[in-house]
Amino acid sequence: MRILVDKDIPHIHRLFGLHNEITVCEGRVISAKDIRNIDILIVRSVTKVNQKLLDDDSIKFVGTATSGIDHIDQNYLKKYGINFVYAPGNNAIAVVEYVFAALFWLAERDRFFLRDKIIGIVGVGHIGSLLHERLHSFGIHTLLCDPPLAEKNISQYKQSWKSFEKLVSEADILTFHTPLIYDGNYPTWHMVDIDVLESLPSNCILINTSRGSVIDNNALLKVLENGKKLNVVLDVWETEPELSLPLLSYVDIGTAHIAGYTLESKTRSIIQIYNEYCKFFNIFNAVNLFELESSVIYYLKVQKKIDEMLLNKLIKFVYDIRCDDFLLRRFATVQGGFDKIRRCYLARREWSSLCVETYVDYNNEMLINLGISVCYI
Repeated sequence: MRILVDKDIPHIHRLFGLHNEITVCEGRVISAKDIRNIDILIVRSVTKVNQKLLDDDSIKFVGTATSGIDHIDQNYLKKYGINFVYAPGNNAIAVVEYVFAALFWLAERDRFFLRDKIIGIVGVGHIGSLLHERLHSFGIHTLLCDPPLAEKNISQYKQSWKSFEKLVSEADILTFHTPLIYDGNYPTWHMVDIDVLESLPSNCILINTSRGSVIDNNALLKVLENGKKLNVVLDVWETEPELSLPLLSYVDIGTAHIAGYTLESKTRSIIQIYNEYCKFFNIFNAVNLFELESSVIYYLKVQKKIDEMLLNKLIKFVYDIRCDDFLLRRFATVQGGFDKIRRCYLARREWSSLCVETYVDYNNEMLINLGISVCYI
């Protein structure tokens, strides 16, 4: 079969190369011309898959190596019988670790303890629920908001749901993990508008790793320019790949939509797409997927009880978020700089790549709950 793949998706030839003709292409510029006579299309979030792209083609199977699917016209694919698969939850660990890295960096800079803060999580799907679990395991209080899940009343958190208004009024930190929804009962487009921003208490921390338009970026810039004291972490931007340079100058941490970019998350995502491809086409899965899994590469010994300061050091040993902030500020004014960062991003590792040897039982339990490997003696 003929397969067209975004060039930034890893392991493609290893997984799909046997008996297939593979073409790789820059994801943001894939056009209808590129996919003529193509059987399988595999993309990331930078490619809009809709009628304009697919009209009058031979596509049988579309996969996106992402958890978000607002770039996919699912109704069109369903109408024309095109099989569609995506990779929900595979970037959850990466995004949660990004949020932790941002929080610990701010806590170190501003000299506060996370255990003294209330964190409001907006969107409690794969990412939000994992974030809640890891924060809870470290003794950090959370407030959960997810109206669609609350309405279904099927989640394990059904006794814990809070309104968005309550999070805005009570949380010290707000972190967003929602899809981008424009209409219906629970739209998320500009859910953080000028009114919400002006009502936030001073020094509130805003973190957005979901979709840029969940926060009205123009309104955010306006309140910051007017002197509102907010700490802002943005991995996603409303006009990306173009950036509001004035807004970037105000945010505390700015990165190029790489929160979910770890070696492990990329591998998990394409493995899931590959498995679905094998099922759909009734192909025997002959690839040793275990060999694609990542392994431990860092080893440390800790001989005392791990507190917030020490955990921060462990986290930075694997991933220092300041490096990605520096990259965006360095290349923000360069033509195509945002995409260049993403395209050339040296995928960071997840905390599981760090193995800690410790004789303190409390440490072992906490490290395991946080996804850090433990070396048993």
